[in-house]
Amino acid sequence: MHPVITALKTQLPVLLGTELVGIYVYGSLVWGDFDPDSSDIDTLVVLASDVNKTLFQQLDAVHQTLEAQFPDWAGRIEIAYISVMALQTFKTQRSPISVISPGEPFNTKDAGLDWLINWYTIRAQSVVVHGPVAQTIIPDISVEEFRTAVRNQIDEWIDWVTYTRESRPSQAYVILTMCRALYAVQTGEQTSKIRAADWAMLHHPTQAERITKALRWRELHREAVEDATLTYPEAVAMVEYAARVR
Repeated sequence: MHPVITALKTQLPVLLGTELVGIYVYGSLVWGDFDPDSSDIDTLVVLASDVNKTLFQQLDAVHQTLEAQFPDWAGRIEIAYISVMALQTFKTQRSPISVISPGEPFNTKDAGLDWLINWYTIRAQSVVVHGPVAQTIIPDISVEEFRTAVRNQIDEWIDWVTYTRESRPSQAYVILTMCRALYAVQTGEQTSKIRAADWAMLHHPTQAERITKALRWRELHREAVEDATLTYPEAVAMVEYAARVR
Protein backbone atom coordinates (compact mmCIF):
# COMPACT_ATOMS: atom_id res chain seq x y z
CA MET A 1 0.00 0.00 0.00
CA HIS A 2 1.28 3.47 -0.86
CA PRO A 3 2.57 5.33 2.25
CA VAL A 4 0.15 8.23 1.71
CA ILE A 5 -2.77 5.78 1.68
CA THR A 6 -1.39 4.05 4.77
CA ALA A 7 -1.31 7.42 6.53
CA LEU A 8 -4.93 8.12 5.54
CA LYS A 9 -5.97 4.66 6.67
CA THR A 10 -4.44 5.40 10.08
CA GLN A 11 -5.50 9.03 10.56
CA LEU A 12 -9.01 9.28 9.11
CA PRO A 13 -10.72 6.61 11.26
CA VAL A 14 -9.36 8.33 14.37
CA LEU A 15 -10.60 11.76 13.25
CA LEU A 16 -13.92 10.68 11.75
CA GLY A 17 -15.00 7.84 14.04
CA THR A 18 -18.50 6.59 13.19
CA GLU A 19 -18.81 9.33 10.56
CA LEU A 20 -16.45 7.34 8.31
CA VAL A 21 -18.19 4.89 5.96
CA GLY A 22 -15.45 3.98 3.51
CA ILE A 23 -12.11 4.85 1.88
CA TYR A 24 -11.46 3.85 -1.74
CA VAL A 25 -8.39 4.21 -3.94
CA TYR A 26 -8.74 4.28 -7.70
CA GLY A 27 -6.91 5.48 -10.81
CA SER A 28 -3.41 4.57 -11.95
CA LEU A 29 -2.41 3.34 -8.49
CA VAL A 30 -4.97 0.56 -9.02
CA TRP A 31 -4.53 0.07 -12.77
CA GLY A 32 -0.87 -0.87 -12.36
CA ASP A 33 0.97 1.79 -14.38
CA PHE A 34 1.39 4.32 -11.58
CA ASP A 35 4.30 6.71 -12.27
CA PRO A 36 5.80 8.04 -9.00
CA ASP A 37 7.19 11.01 -10.90
CA SER A 38 3.94 12.29 -12.39
CA SER A 39 0.86 10.32 -11.28
CA ASP A 40 -1.72 11.58 -8.79
CA ILE A 41 -3.13 9.60 -5.86
CA ASP A 42 -6.90 9.38 -6.32
CA THR A 43 -9.00 8.66 -3.23
CA LEU A 44 -12.69 8.74 -2.31
CA VAL A 45 -13.79 9.06 1.31
CA VAL A 46 -17.46 8.32 1.98
CA LEU A 47 -19.08 9.83 5.08
CA ALA A 48 -22.34 9.37 6.94
CA SER A 49 -23.20 13.05 6.40
CA ASP A 50 -21.97 16.16 4.61
CA VAL A 51 -18.75 17.87 5.69
CA ASN A 52 -19.59 20.72 8.08
CA LYS A 53 -17.43 23.77 8.78
CA THR A 54 -15.63 22.25 11.77
CA LEU A 55 -14.84 19.00 9.99
CA PHE A 56 -13.72 20.91 6.90
CA GLN A 57 -11.10 22.72 8.99
CA GLN A 58 -9.97 19.46 10.60
CA LEU A 59 -9.61 17.74 7.23
CA ASP A 60 -7.73 20.71 5.84
CA ALA A 61 -5.25 20.32 8.70
CA VAL A 62 -4.87 16.62 7.86
CA HIS A 63 -4.04 17.51 4.26
CA GLN A 64 -1.42 20.04 5.34
CA THR A 65 0.14 17.43 7.61
CA LEU A 66 0.19 14.91 4.77
CA GLU A 67 1.98 17.30 2.43
CA ALA A 68 4.54 18.11 5.12
CA GLN A 69 5.05 14.40 5.82
CA PHE A 70 5.26 13.49 2.12
CA PRO A 71 6.64 16.60 0.34
CA ASP A 72 7.23 14.71 -2.91
CA TRP A 73 3.47 14.28 -3.16
CA ALA A 74 2.50 17.86 -2.39
CA GLY A 75 -0.03 18.95 -5.02
CA ARG A 76 -0.57 15.40 -6.28
CA ILE A 77 -2.98 14.03 -3.68
CA GLU A 78 -6.64 14.08 -4.70
CA ILE A 79 -9.23 13.26 -2.03
CA ALA A 80 -12.99 13.69 -2.38
CA TYR A 81 -15.28 13.58 0.67
CA ILE A 82 -18.96 12.91 0.04
CA SER A 83 -21.92 11.54 1.99
CA VAL A 84 -23.64 8.22 1.35
CA MET A 85 -26.87 10.05 0.57
CA ALA A 86 -25.15 12.25 -2.00
CA LEU A 87 -23.77 9.19 -3.75
CA GLN A 88 -27.10 7.42 -3.76
CA THR A 89 -28.95 10.40 -5.24
CA PHE A 90 -26.31 11.86 -7.60
CA LYS A 91 -28.38 11.04 -10.71
CA THR A 92 -31.33 13.18 -9.60
CA GLN A 93 -29.84 15.99 -7.50
CA ARG A 94 -26.63 17.85 -6.76
CA SER A 95 -25.06 17.59 -3.31
CA PRO A 96 -21.98 18.96 -1.52
CA ILE A 97 -18.60 17.34 -2.13
CA SER A 98 -15.40 18.55 -0.49
CA VAL A 99 -12.31 18.05 -2.62
CA ILE A 100 -8.60 18.66 -2.59
CA SER A 101 -6.96 18.04 -5.94
CA PRO A 102 -3.96 19.09 -8.05
CA GLY A 103 -4.25 22.73 -8.99
CA GLU A 104 -6.91 23.70 -6.46
CA PRO A 105 -7.05 24.10 -2.68
CA PHE A 106 -9.41 22.16 -0.44
CA ASN A 107 -12.90 23.42 -1.24
CA THR A 108 -16.55 22.42 -1.25
CA LYS A 109 -18.65 22.38 -4.42
CA ASP A 110 -21.75 20.63 -5.74
CA ALA A 111 -21.58 17.22 -7.41
CA GLY A 112 -24.13 15.48 -9.58
CA LEU A 113 -24.03 13.71 -12.94
CA ASP A 114 -20.73 15.46 -13.69
CA TRP A 115 -19.10 12.96 -11.29
CA LEU A 116 -20.64 9.88 -12.94
CA ILE A 117 -17.36 8.85 -14.61
CA ASN A 118 -15.60 8.83 -11.23
CA TRP A 119 -18.35 6.80 -9.57
CA TYR A 120 -18.47 4.33 -12.48
CA THR A 121 -14.70 3.86 -12.24
CA ILE A 122 -14.77 3.37 -8.48
CA ARG A 123 -17.58 0.82 -8.73
CA ALA A 124 -15.65 -1.15 -11.36
CA GLN A 125 -12.00 -0.65 -10.41
CA SER A 126 -11.11 0.44 -6.90
CA VAL A 127 -9.33 -0.90 -3.85
CA VAL A 128 -11.16 -0.82 -0.54
CA VAL A 129 -8.99 0.70 2.19
CA HIS A 130 -11.79 0.87 4.74
CA GLY A 131 -15.47 -0.08 4.70
CA PRO A 132 -17.72 -2.10 2.37
CA VAL A 133 -17.19 -2.65 -1.35
CA ALA A 134 -18.05 0.39 -3.43
CA GLN A 135 -20.94 -1.32 -5.22
CA THR A 136 -22.94 -1.36 -1.99
CA ILE A 137 -22.96 2.44 -1.61
CA ILE A 138 -22.73 3.71 -5.21
CA PRO A 139 -25.86 2.91 -7.26
CA ASP A 140 -25.66 0.92 -10.47
CA ILE A 141 -24.47 2.85 -13.52
CA SER A 142 -25.10 1.40 -16.97
CA VAL A 143 -22.44 1.23 -19.65
CA GLU A 144 -24.51 3.54 -21.83
CA GLU A 145 -24.76 6.12 -19.03
CA PHE A 146 -20.99 5.95 -18.75
CA ARG A 147 -20.47 6.34 -22.50
CA THR A 148 -22.84 9.32 -22.61
CA ALA A 149 -20.94 11.02 -19.76
CA VAL A 150 -17.62 10.49 -21.55
CA ARG A 151 -19.01 11.88 -24.82
CA ASN A 152 -20.25 14.96 -22.96
CA GLN A 153 -16.82 15.40 -21.40
CA ILE A 154 -15.14 15.24 -24.81
CA ASP A 155 -17.43 18.05 -25.99
CA GLU A 156 -16.46 20.13 -22.95
CA TRP A 157 -12.77 19.75 -23.78
CA ILE A 158 -13.37 21.80 -26.93
CA ASP A 159 -13.52 24.80 -24.59
CA TRP A 160 -11.18 23.53 -21.86
CA VAL A 161 -8.28 22.89 -24.22
CA THR A 162 -7.74 26.65 -24.56
CA TYR A 163 -6.26 26.67 -21.04
CA THR A 164 -3.34 24.50 -22.21
CA ARG A 165 -2.00 26.97 -24.76
CA GLU A 166 1.16 27.76 -22.78
CA SER A 167 1.78 24.42 -21.04
CA ARG A 168 3.21 21.46 -22.93
CA PRO A 169 2.60 19.00 -20.03
CA SER A 170 -1.04 20.13 -20.07
CA GLN A 171 -1.18 19.58 -23.81
CA ALA A 172 0.13 16.05 -23.28
CA TYR A 173 -2.51 15.55 -20.61
CA VAL A 174 -5.26 16.58 -23.05
CA ILE A 175 -4.06 14.29 -25.84
CA LEU A 176 -3.75 11.30 -23.51
CA THR A 177 -7.11 12.09 -21.90
CA MET A 178 -8.69 11.98 -25.35
CA CYS A 179 -7.09 8.56 -25.87
CA ARG A 180 -8.72 7.38 -22.67
CA ALA A 181 -12.05 8.92 -23.63
CA LEU A 182 -12.05 7.15 -26.99
CA TYR A 183 -11.17 3.89 -25.26
CA ALA A 184 -14.02 4.39 -22.79
CA VAL A 185 -16.61 5.18 -25.45
CA GLN A 186 -15.63 2.26 -27.66
CA THR A 187 -15.09 -0.39 -24.97
CA GLY A 188 -17.38 0.77 -22.15
CA GLU A 189 -14.45 0.52 -19.73
CA GLN A 190 -12.06 2.89 -18.05
CA THR A 191 -8.29 2.50 -18.13
CA SER A 192 -5.12 4.48 -17.54
CA LYS A 193 -3.89 7.12 -19.97
CA ILE A 194 -0.80 5.08 -20.87
CA ARG A 195 -2.74 1.92 -21.70
CA ALA A 196 -5.31 3.98 -23.58
CA ALA A 197 -2.52 5.61 -25.59
CA ASP A 198 -1.22 2.19 -26.69
CA TRP A 199 -4.77 1.17 -27.63
CA ALA A 200 -5.45 4.42 -29.49
CA MET A 201 -2.29 4.18 -31.59
CA LEU A 202 -3.47 0.76 -32.75
CA HIS A 203 -7.15 1.63 -33.31
CA HIS A 204 -6.69 5.25 -34.43
CA PRO A 205 -3.42 5.12 -36.40
CA THR A 206 -3.89 8.57 -37.93
CA GLN A 207 -3.30 9.97 -34.43
CA ALA A 208 -0.29 7.77 -33.59
CA GLU A 209 2.37 10.42 -34.24
CA ARG A 210 0.51 12.97 -32.11
CA ILE A 211 0.07 10.46 -29.29
CA THR A 212 3.75 9.51 -29.43
CA LYS A 213 4.66 13.17 -29.00
CA ALA A 214 2.34 13.46 -26.01
CA LEU A 215 3.93 10.44 -24.33
CA ARG A 216 7.36 12.00 -24.81
CA TRP A 217 6.18 15.35 -23.44
CA ARG A 218 4.76 13.53 -20.42
CA GLU A 219 8.12 11.90 -19.68
CA LEU A 220 9.94 15.23 -20.03
CA HIS A 221 7.38 17.28 -18.09
CA ARG A 222 10.01 18.80 -15.77
CA GLU A 223 12.16 20.16 -18.59
CA ALA A 224 11.87 23.80 -19.57
CA VAL A 225 10.02 24.58 -22.81
CA GLU A 226 10.84 27.70 -24.82
CA ASP A 227 7.45 28.16 -26.50
CA ALA A 228 4.66 25.71 -25.71
CA THR A 229 2.25 27.61 -27.96
CA LEU A 230 3.98 25.98 -30.93
CA THR A 231 2.58 22.57 -29.97
CA TYR A 232 -0.81 23.81 -28.79
CA PRO A 233 -2.43 22.98 -32.19
CA GLU A 234 -1.60 19.30 -31.55
CA ALA A 235 -3.84 19.28 -28.46
CA VAL A 236 -6.62 21.12 -30.27
CA ALA A 237 -6.46 18.71 -33.20
CA MET A 238 -6.71 15.69 -30.88
CA VAL A 239 -9.79 17.08 -29.15
CA GLU A 240 -11.42 17.87 -32.48
CA TYR A 241 -10.65 14.36 -33.73
CA ALA A 242 -12.11 12.75 -30.59
CA ALA A 243 -15.24 14.90 -30.91
CA ARG A 244 -15.73 13.73 -34.51
CA VAL A 245 -15.36 10.01 -33.91
CA ARG A 246 -16.78 9.67 -30.41
